[in-house]
Amino acid sequence: MGMELTDDQLAADRAIADWYNNRSRQIYVLSGLAGTGKTTLLRYTVCETLGLEPEKSVAFVTPTGKAATVLIRQGIPATTLHRLIYQAMTEESETIINGRPVTVEKLVFRRRESIDKAIKLIVLDEFSMVSDEVLADVARFGVKMLVCGDGAQLPPVEGMNSFISSPDVTLKTIVRQQEGNPIIRLARDAMEGKYIPFGTYGDRAFVLSARRLKGEYRKKYMLKADQMICGLNKTRAKVNDEVRGYLGYGGLPQRGEKLICTLNNWEQFIDGEMRYNMVNGIIGTVREVRYYGESMGFMTFRADFMDEDCPEVVPFDTGIFENGAYRYRHGDYFERFDEEGNAAGAFTLNRFEFGYCISCHKAQGSEFGSTIVFDESYAFKEDRARWLYTAITRAKECVQKGNLKIISRQISQNSISIT
Repeated sequence: MGMELTDDQLAADRAIADWYNNRSRQIYVLSGLAGTGKTTLLRYTVCETLGLEPEKSVAFVTPTGKAATVLIRQGIPATTLHRLIYQAMTEESETIINGRPVTVEKLVFRRRESIDKAIKLIVLDEFSMVSDEVLADVARFGVKMLVCGDGAQLPPVEGMNSFISSPDVTLKTIVRQQEGNPIIRLARDAMEGKYIPFGTYGDRAFVLSARRLKGEYRKKYMLKADQMICGLNKTRAKVNDEVRGYLGYGGLPQRGEKLICTLNNWEQFIDGEMRYNMVNGIIGTVREVRYYGESMGFMTFRADFMDEDCPEVVPFDTGIFENGAYRYRHGDYFERFDEEGNAAGAFTLNRFEFGYCISCHKAQGSEFGSTIVFDESYAFKEDRARWLYTAITRAKECVQKGNLKIISRQISQNSISIT
């Protein structure tokens, strides 16, 4: 491939090859900070050194659909863990809606007993987001697993990951293409708990005082941002309301608005090939929307990493937009009618919130262009350095001028507690 690897990467390449060819241990853990070339190494080692072919003898998987598309854009075919572990099936059942029985065709997922025998290796990226319980689900297939992650990022929201803290090999050297990258420098400083002064870092990163971010200056930056990230729900709600005001929106979500899914719905697919489901953290745009009934909306939705709309209309609970709380219980079914008014099955309501500003946990596994971070790491105590490191590294490492802005209220020596 004519690829220039660092000494770190070459040593890791040899170690992974030795494990794969000569060792019986099932799981091998590769760790590395942002900028150390983990993805480059994975592609080189798996495809060149081991000679495995993606989607045939090796399966690349990630915890989320958004993370899978990051790999796909780098030329690595990838899918989600959920798709690897579970097989989708439909089942009919009876439920009571409006006092009468209705037949519901429900999508259910069964754990696969095995995977394609041609698969000799499973490569799991963004491993720091995966709990030990989920990893055990994958390991039961008996296939060797090369797992890759960044131990400096936030741990899984649910469960624990005991592997990432004791990797088999760790990449430490910044690859040549990332030398001098201010985003990488700021991320390293955040991870080490260093003092980060206000100022400009190269031509792509800025640390700004919240006092400076006012008026038209604030409006300009917010409207240009591809994504804003914060730590606290009250900040998220305030910033989302503010941006909607700048855009002239009010009330319920309108055409063109940015929403984020807040609850998994494995019955709702977001692509025609049914590769990706509507899951917690999916961000996208309202293409068309209509409202009727009590706290019900129906929209055409497009996830931000897809080139196509969801194949079916997406029903959603509007209670959260009306009075701050979802009206219906998750899993409630509602009767669906055809154009002639005849009963035609049933549907469930998805859950969304505005997505101009999202939490760092929701952003994990994704990358964005122009990014604003409202640093609220002080709220995460022992994980404060991890929080800020994770937030900063959501900005793409090689993009246009002014890529990352950290909005700070105060910075104290030996403590990164910036808002």
